[in-house]
Amino acid sequence: MASTRGYFITGTDTGVGKTIVTLGLMQWLQDRGHRVAGMKPVASGCAATPQGLRNEDAQQLQQQATIELAYEAVNPYAFAPPIAPHLAAAAAGCRIDLETIHTGVLQLAEQADRVCVEGIGGWLVPLNERDAVAELAGRLGLDIILVVGIRLGCLNHALLTLRAIEASGLRLSGWVANCLPPRSGHADVGINYLKTKTYAPLLGVVPVLSDVSAMAVAACLSPGVPDNS
Repeated sequence: MASTRGYFITGTDTGVGKTIVTLGLMQWLQDRGHRVAGMKPVASGCAATPQGLRNEDAQQLQQQATIELAYEAVNPYAFAPPIAPHLAAAAAGCRIDLETIHTGVLQLAEQADRVCVEGIGGWLVPLNERDAVAELAGRLGLDIILVVGIRLGCLNHALLTLRAIEASGLRLSGWVANCLPPRSGHADVGINYLKTKTYAPLLGVVPVLSDVSAMAVAACLSPGVPDNS
């Protein structure tokens, strides 16, 4: 199997912009000549289609990739109800298995130079009776990028998540500040405060965009984003 180079993108909560940052990171890597695959291993809140359950975020990652991938390779665990993944899996009569996901990531690594894996929810969201997103990140062994949704209450969420990642001993490549609507005149203050509270570099600030696209987000990322070379 090929060695795996890429990132695990996690967030301070659900709805903080993990998908758009993942898409932007994929674009950023593609602009530098890398073949890139995206993966959202677990998705709840999927829509029923003639082809099976489909998640909009996972479909965007599938379309952004520079190689053609089957939907199931991008999103092996798809669930209909928009609830916590371990509950959705139990309702579907299955168990989310970390080794299955790891095998899928290794298979993508055989086809792409970089693999960008988007987590679900926050760092400690449970996936089964034993494992949370944190354990999945550890199993995959990818560098971690944290997406912080900049809004009221984000400082507490960000600091707790940063400390949990640091305590895990896993490699945190950096964090991205994703400013969420409505626009706030205090966003810079919060971002600057967080910069003083972690060793991990700030990899980019994504403002509230009128046109949200992978290219627009990629333009917000720092040239200093490590590309696993």
